Amino acid sequence: MRTRRIQDAMGKREKRGKQNFPSGNGQPTGDRRSPASQGDFGGQLLRWFDRNKRDLPWRRDCDPYHVWLSEIMLQQTRVGAVVEHYNRFLERFPSVETLAAARLSTVLAAWSGLGYYRRAHRLHAAAREVVHRRRGKFPATQAELETLPGIGRYSSAAIASIAFGQAVAAVDGNVERVLQRVLGRSIRGNPLWQIATERLNARRPGDFNQAMMELGATVCLPREPKCCLCPVQALCRTQGELERFPTARRRAKQAVDYALDRRRDLVFLLRRSRQTTLMPGMWELPELPTSQRSSGPWLTLRHAITSTDYLVRVAKVRLPPGTKGSWFKASRVGQLPLTGLARKILRQAKVI
Repeated sequence: MRTRRIQDAMGKREKRGKQNFPSGNGQPTGDRRSPASQGDFGGQLLRWFDRNKRDLPWRRDCDPYHVWLSEIMLQQTRVGAVVEHYNRFLERFPSVETLAAARLSTVLAAWSGLGYYRRAHRLHAAAREVVHRRRGKFPATQAELETLPGIGRYSSAAIASIAFGQAVAAVDGNVERVLQRVLGRSIRGNPLWQIATERLNARRPGDFNQAMMELGATVCLPREPKCCLCPVQALCRTQGELERFPTARRRAKQAVDYALDRRRDLVFLLRRSRQTTLMPGMWELPELPTSQRSSGPWLTLRHAITSTDYLVRVAKVRLPPGTKGSWFKASRVGQLPLTGLARKILRQAKVI
């Protein structure tokens, strides 16, 4: 009889132990962690963030203008590339009023080098709306923030939580990766946003969202995550790389040839059409006519735009009369709204 009771007890423990293990196909059977462990997750994450967060200029206050500007700049752009641009941009436009009062061409020139120039167009439009229609006051909720140009679901949640303390979760690529690994499931879209909301620390929503992003950016890396440094390793079902979604198709490759025509202190540039979808109204070097291409370019470099990798060849030439474009004094070129590639070439040529 005693043996039977021991076997029954062991069977019950075995059953309970199986509930949190993955099913036979390698996928977990569901997130059965208790609310207490979810609280542990937030607490451990925030303690780690308080000790380890990076000293980034936009984290030094919760000014809505600073938070908004940083979130727009950080869209599809690495933190390391943003810091310098953020500081320079704030020196040029220290408030939403100065940004709204500036010409679009001036804003584009200050944005040059960050890429994805439609962000700068929308940033300028949003600044004007805040100043002219809202008397310089930013909307304080996620729903209201989404009505501004260039602000979507993630950006509105990030700004609302960090600048105004609204208890809303923000899910970017870093947060998505962290949650997928913690849960042990490849999950996206609204279900993932719902899980992020359930795990949110409502007392410190802005810090919690930043902590999730920080964890994904510095520890829970896309490849070779640093699990031994993770503050929530014990609560993570994957503890390593999760099976990825199908990878994106290969990037396109293309070679382009540009002409650098510099005569004394003048440089010849071409303005992109305002109707083009990519970098409208920006200044660039003219493409080199086929008849003037030689086997030995003066400069060769590589450049990436959206989904294409370019091999860029630059030749020093004299363009034929009638070539469409304009001459600029070299001293003024750096103040123009240049494409990132044009700025890269002109820096190599020591024009700017």
